[in-house]
Amino acid sequence: MRIITTINEMQTFSKKTLRSGKTIGFVPTMGYLHEGHMSLVEEALKQNDCVIMSIFVNPLQFGPNEDFDRYPRDLKRDEELAKQAGVDILFYPNVKEMYPKERTTRLTVQERVDTLCGESRPGHFDGVATVVMKLLQIVLPDRAYFGMKDAQQVAVIKGLVEDFNVPVEIVPCPIIREEDGLAKSSRNVYLTPTEREEAIQLSRSLDAAANAIERGETNPVRIKELIISYLNQTSGVIDYVEVLSYPALEAIDVMKENIIVAVAVQFTAARLIDNKVTTRSEIAIGV
Repeated sequence: MRIITTINEMQTFSKKTLRSGKTIGFVPTMGYLHEGHMSLVEEALKQNDCVIMSIFVNPLQFGPNEDFDRYPRDLKRDEELAKQAGVDILFYPNVKEMYPKERTTRLTVQERVDTLCGESRPGHFDGVATVVMKLLQIVLPDRAYFGMKDAQQVAVIKGLVEDFNVPVEIVPCPIIREEDGLAKSSRNVYLTPTEREEAIQLSRSLDAAANAIERGETNPVRIKELIISYLNQTSGVIDYVEVLSYPALEAIDVMKENIIVAVAVQFTAARLIDNKVTTRSEIAIGV
């Protein structure tokens, strides 16, 4: 595995690879790798000749009171995990390399951001869109792989590449979970032992909601109440509970096509998110 730290070297490598007729699969991450990231690499390896992973903790997507400085980092560990997983290139730029000067242009995401994490994190997805656009222009992949754990991020990025005609296929990949159902996350290390036990209520609440929808529940208020009954069994503070269309992330009047049930809970030192996307036939929602 080769490590690249500069934009120029990364672009040069990608252009040479593409000219040779090989395909590039790209897995962007913020590091502190876990099984969820490895599942993205596994999928990329199946579909591409070359797999590039980036590790970059993007300051633009952290608010002033968020955990940019505390975000877990362990490059040596990540290098070994990426190498074992079969990554060909690890792109590891620093902040100065990615943002060497004041930007003359700013991306503002206007849709799909006024709910879920976007509602309480103004500007977060502007930062996500900016770094993803930069990374796609640097790496030049045929396909880019994103975990559905952050389903809102996937929806925003899909909109981004459609709006700007970026020639890349966005490949959403399933959430990877612990044996008890907790979604894998770099932030799980901040949970206390008690909070770790309580955190399984997030996935349990979503399973219960999806089962209720599949059994015919048509009222989103009752679905939310069901979820809250599970989350109230934790010591965390509920940030949001939503039932929306996907990927548009709009309030629904009719249960049709893809529905996302999503939650966020703030524990003492970690904010956890989880979601489940389900599909059902068109049924009017009860009031």
